[in-house]
Order: sequence, then C-alpha cells, then structure tokens
Amino acid sequence: MAQAVVHTRMSEQEYLELERSSPDKHEYADGEVFAMAGGSLEHSAIATNLLAELRIPLLGRGCRALTSDMRIKIPATGRYVYPDGSVVCAKPEFTDEKRDTLLNPRLLVEVLSDSTEAYDRGDKFAGYRTITSLDEYVIASQKEPRIEVFSRQQDGSWSLRIYGPGQRVTLTSLGCAVEVDRVYTDVFTQGPE
Repeated sequence: MAQAVVHTRMSEQEYLELERSSPDKHEYADGEVFAMAGGSLEHSAIATNLLAELRIPLLGRGCRALTSDMRIKIPATGRYVYPDGSVVCAKPEFTDEKRDTLLNPRLLVEVLSDSTEAYDRGDKFAGYRTITSLDEYVIASQKEPRIEVFSRQQDGSWSLRIYGPGQRVTLTSLGCAVEVDRVYTDVFTQGPE
C-alpha cells in the first residue's frame, strides 16, 4: 500500500464519492485513502495471462474472471481493495446500484511486487479470509515462475500449494487448472527494440 493521500479521516460514503469521480485508483482502510501505485510490465503481463487462462475454462459455467478494475469490499473490516484479478461464480453482489464494488468473489488474485508482498501476504490476506464466499487466494511471483494457491478447507483453515515451471495449477473452487508456463509466457523476455 502507498502513502495515505488524505490526512483527515473519511467515511466509506465519502471515499466512494471520491473514488467514483477520480481517474486514479485508491484503496480505503480505517478511514484513510491510499493511492494505488502503478505496476511493472511483468506485473501486468502475469495478471493478464492468468486471467486469460481462466477465461476459457470458465465460459458457460456461470463464472466470470474480472480485472483489477473491479473493486472488492471486505465487509468484516470495511476495507476497499483492488486485487489484480478476481472470479465471481454466484450472482454478483454489490454494495449498491453502481455495481462497481463486488462483495462475493470466489477467487482473488494478487501478483507480488517488492513494495506490496508483505501487505498481500499479511493484512490483505487476513481481510480476504473473512470474505465468506472466498474459496481460493492465488499469489503469483513477479520474480520467477511460481504460483501459490491458498484454499479454504471445510473446517475453515487454509492450505497452501506451490506450483512451479512445468506444473499445472489446480483451482479446486473453479474445477479447472492452468499451466504455470502459460501464465509466464513472454513475461521475462525482451521485446523488440
């Protein structure tokens, strides 16, 4: 998370009014608004590839893969965040008629960066675990082909599976798998000069 951009406390409604009129994205936590930093080429490519790989197996199954433009509200904490990707499989539930803040994701995706890794693994994941509809949390490394999948178990605990090159990532909550190598296709290569 970046530095707070507003130094006075703000209500959720004030945040939503600000966010809906702003060209930039901001997260909201405990009355403070935080500017979202831009991502690297690798970050964007990994997120795009992963969502593209999810789209095909989800077609016609009532699930939708969504980009980082979909804001998520964590009801238990009142925090508003922008994951790098999400999947919703039930009828989408929103905070209001604007339909721009989702309440019931089944799967959330974050691509790690040096500046966000601690937050994505710590406070953000702690908040995500309180979303009752969430079954899986996918973390993709930006440094090497590695995807971690945290899955909610029947007893409410979370298990971790780590996948690397040559492996298929099993997403139990979606009933599909994606290949690590395809998610990282053309990510670490130089393009034309």
